[in-house]
Amino acid sequence: MQNKFVSWLHRTMPKREELEANRFVAPLARRQELWRFTRRSVPRGVAVGLLIGIFALIPGVQIVGAALMCVPCRGNIPIAAAMTFLSNPLTTPLILIASAYIGNKLGFHADISTLMSMVEHSAGLREWTRWLLSDAAPALLIGLFVISVVSAAVGYLVSSFFWRWWIGHKRRTRHEALVVPQPAELLE
Repeated sequence: MQNKFVSWLHRTMPKREELEANRFVAPLARRQELWRFTRRSVPRGVAVGLLIGIFALIPGVQIVGAALMCVPCRGNIPIAAAMTFLSNPLTTPLILIASAYIGNKLGFHADISTLMSMVEHSAGLREWTRWLLSDAAPALLIGLFVISVVSAAVGYLVSSFFWRWWIGHKRRTRHEALVVPQPAELLE
């Protein structure tokens, strides 16, 4: 299953030459360090993707913002873009409720019952705008900031440890394959 997925990714992912031909992506495509999977760029990409993906919460802005933020941070752009998908239509209400709760705990005021009611009844843009223009906006923004910064830090640490474990596992496996076991009678 994994090999099929990896081969599908290699077939469908755009090549660097195709990206360089696109006038919008060409400046980013020429910087190869933004596309390589290294022990430094992957955790940076994870952190940038989580930070922008949770704080922005606007689907088109998330990926573009994460890609642009990867340039000064030297993070991996594909990883950052993938991490923005952690905030999706299923997780966004939970993120909003948690950020309002954290904002309330930090001294701001956001009515969580109104927020829950709006989520349950699929409120329209007018209701959401009215709610955000009340005194709930500072609580929501502070909560989103706290959640995004904490998740970015945790994502960076977890991906760094996972990267080190994965590379160590690959090296051990390669080393074990190179070591040829000796017959018992030759060892005596």
